[in-house]
Amino acid sequence: MKVLVINCGSSSIKYRLFDMTTEVELATGLIERIGQDNAEVHHKAGAWKFDVTEPVADYEQGVQRIVELLGKGDQPALSDLGELAGVGHRVVHGAEDFYESVVVDDSVLNTIDRCCELAPLHNPANLAGLKAAIHIFGETPQVAVFDTAFFQTLPPAAYTYAVPYEWYQKYRVRRYGFHGTSHRYVSQRAAEVLQKPAPNVITLHLGNGCSMACVRQGKAIDTTMGLTPLEGLVMGTRSGDIDPAIIFQLAAVSDMSFEQIKTQLEKHSGLEGVSGVSRDLRDVEQAAAEGNEKANLAIDVFAHRARKYLGAFLVELGDCDAVVFTGGIGENSPIMRGKILAGLDPLGMTLDVDRNEKGGKGEFAVTTDDSRIAAWVIPTNEELMIARDTQQLVADVSQAARAGG
Repeated sequence: MKVLVINCGSSSIKYRLFDMTTEVELATGLIERIGQDNAEVHHKAGAWKFDVTEPVADYEQGVQRIVELLGKGDQPALSDLGELAGVGHRVVHGAEDFYESVVVDDSVLNTIDRCCELAPLHNPANLAGLKAAIHIFGETPQVAVFDTAFFQTLPPAAYTYAVPYEWYQKYRVRRYGFHGTSHRYVSQRAAEVLQKPAPNVITLHLGNGCSMACVRQGKAIDTTMGLTPLEGLVMGTRSGDIDPAIIFQLAAVSDMSFEQIKTQLEKHSGLEGVSGVSRDLRDVEQAAAEGNEKANLAIDVFAHRARKYLGAFLVELGDCDAVVFTGGIGENSPIMRGKILAGLDPLGMTLDVDRNEKGGKGEFAVTTDDSRIAAWVIPTNEELMIARDTQQLVADVSQAARAGG
């Protein structure tokens, strides 16, 4: 069974093709600058690579190009569309309408469209990719996997903001959470690593975008991102938590419009805004090592915010089995992991400095063997999670059809 996973961004399409009998990746690729004459197309299948700059007018043309590339090379990853059991799509926002992945039909498309107002930078692109795939792949089942679905188990006390309740009723203002597919993958993998069916874990997805999830027995009970991905942790260019009055203060005393302030908070804050160096932690760490005080401050602010939430989630869980780091920073920055976990021995988490510094490929612990709460690095694999959901839903539909027949 082969499953294609498609992730459409505002001007890009990422994709991966899996053989689900072994969960082996057969091909991977990226199309950037969709809508321009100089779109970049990158494709890899085994040892065969293809890179070209060419016009890609829209998502339909982009998906069609993917189909063509999957059929090329000495050993095509996809010789015939009939080999494809299903296509899985990342969809950022499902609001309260979707608490799990679904097979796409007209009703699902309409609901995703209604959610565009909650994710105007993401859902329209996700929807365009879905429509293109439906047209190109014909009867092949399409599956939507929502970033927000994992957090539909949050209790009202966790997702309700202390604002007039009618804002929730009329405008759907609540905490939704994001990165749910990543948090679900690493929390499930943590259960396997810990050999415990339903552990209590805290997962930290740290990259250019950052979020944490508090997971009790496999179900999310709290998270750091909110109505939008701007809330919570310090990120590459996003501010994370701030006093809302800062916005009104800036509107009153500066010449910035609300839209300009929004842009500053989303695209010029976080690590980049504090350090003045870069949104990439590697660059910030290098600058800090060379004596840049603002770079040092940016690292400390990032770690401080993560430690605050880690402490809060430990209290919320009451009994925690493991803390899991994932994402580009979580997997690759021993400096940041060390700052976040330093001095937590009284809480039952003892950092093993050597393990943390040496790191490694794949999964590894960064706490001592006698640490009551283990801390692990587990690389995320959102695309594989999407492929698994697609495989399961396609199998369910097939079984239901046989039973009905």
